Amino acid sequence: MFGLLMFLTFCAGYAQSDKETEKEWAKKLKSLTPMEYKKLVEEKDALSAQVSQTASLKSEVDAKNKEIEQLKKSLQSGGGAGSAKSKTVPGVVFKVQVGSFRNKDLSKYFDNNPNFSGEVDKDGIKKYTLGNFADYWEANTFKKALRDMGVKDAWIVAYKNGERVPIKDVLEGVL
Repeated sequence: MFGLLMFLTFCAGYAQSDKETEKEWAKKLKSLTPMEYKKLVEEKDALSAQVSQTASLKSEVDAKNKEIEQLKKSLQSGGGAGSAKSKTVPGVVFKVQVGSFRNKDLSKYFDNNPNFSGEVDKDGIKKYTLGNFADYWEANTFKKALRDMGVKDAWIVAYKNGERVPIKDVLEGVL
């Protein structure tokens, strides 16, 4: 800490061009041992590296903030993610059903993961879903990924205003 303070003081003093200050610092520099001087130089180099890294991170953050603003504008204008396929219908959500069971109860896992849910139909069959997609094509991509992982019975189901509806009833407004 002392070295950092001394370095900062040295930098501030060096910026002043007045002769008296130069003489004062020349005396201080002569009083340093080679190891103290080496330590100051190493601290200066480390601080310079931190400053350049911070500047780099700031430019990355600025670029990401600009990207976020562009995405927000795109969403507000109804443009989706830039794809002609990307459409959403208010109140419609797509999920990927991964199974239906009469004797398996997995509801204890709902609290641990908000993207895992299920319902019981009038026949007592428990239907379990993954995901919560406003965009049909995102749900379809997720369904394909699940099938590639071995969940062969994965398929897309639709919910309108929280109620499960036949997918054909909502696809007209999405495709």
